[in-house]
Formats: sequence, structure tokens, C-alpha cells
Amino acid sequence: MIEGKLKAQGMKFGIIVSRFNNFVTDRLLEGALDGLKSHGGEERNIDIVHVPGAFEIPLLAEKMAAGGKYDALICLGAVIRGDTPHFEYISDAVTRGIGHIVLQHRVPISFGVLTTNNVEQAMERAGTKTE
Repeated sequence: MIEGKLKAQGMKFGIIVSRFNNFVTDRLLEGALDGLKSHGGEERNIDIVHVPGAFEIPLLAEKMAAGGKYDALICLGAVIRGDTPHFEYISDAVTRGIGHIVLQHRVPISFGVLTTNNVEQAMERAGTKTE
């Protein structure tokens, strides 16, 4: 088994967060920041960029990866299924876009874009239980 060491000390991170469904993505951001800090990450080495929705995440991820400034990126969003096919289109586009960027720029990207069937699932996966 090959395992890497979980250390963030001295590394530069970019976090891209969707504003849409911010009641979920705010919790995801808190968790990402806690995780980085608990592994030695420093606030001064973490840039946070907000985008309108999940669909815009790959665009910013590509720009940040191409710039060569970051050791890794973290993409956070929440796509919740509705009554139209919009969920499938957005989920597929974001997933493919981020995967392409990883291969093209060889920058590690943590995929923290939730794709859930309902709000309750999203809240649970973001670490917040609904009552």
C-alpha cells in the first residue's frame, strides 16, 4: 500500500467555493479549513475564491492550476437534485471539467462538490445534521 503523508505545512492552497446552496458550502469550507489547519496549513497560505455556482468552479480551477501558484486546489460545491435534468448536466460538467484540469495541469484537486438527491443528504454530507 502506498500512502502519502498528510501535511500542509509550507504549502499553498487555493479553495474554490460555490455561493449557490451556501448553507451547505459554508460548512464544507469550514471543514476544509479545519482539515488544512489541523495538518499544519497556515491561513496566509490559503486563498479562498467564491464563484456563483458549481458550473463556474472548473473555470476558476483551470485558471488557478495554470498559474502555477498552488500546490493543490480544493473545489467545494453542492448540486442538489430538482425536478428537471439540470442536476445531471451540472454534475457531469463540473466532474468532467475538474478531472480534465487535474490531467492537464498535474495539480492535485480535492473534489468536494456534493451531488445529492435532497437537502437533507447535502446537510448530512456537509457535516450538519438536520433536525
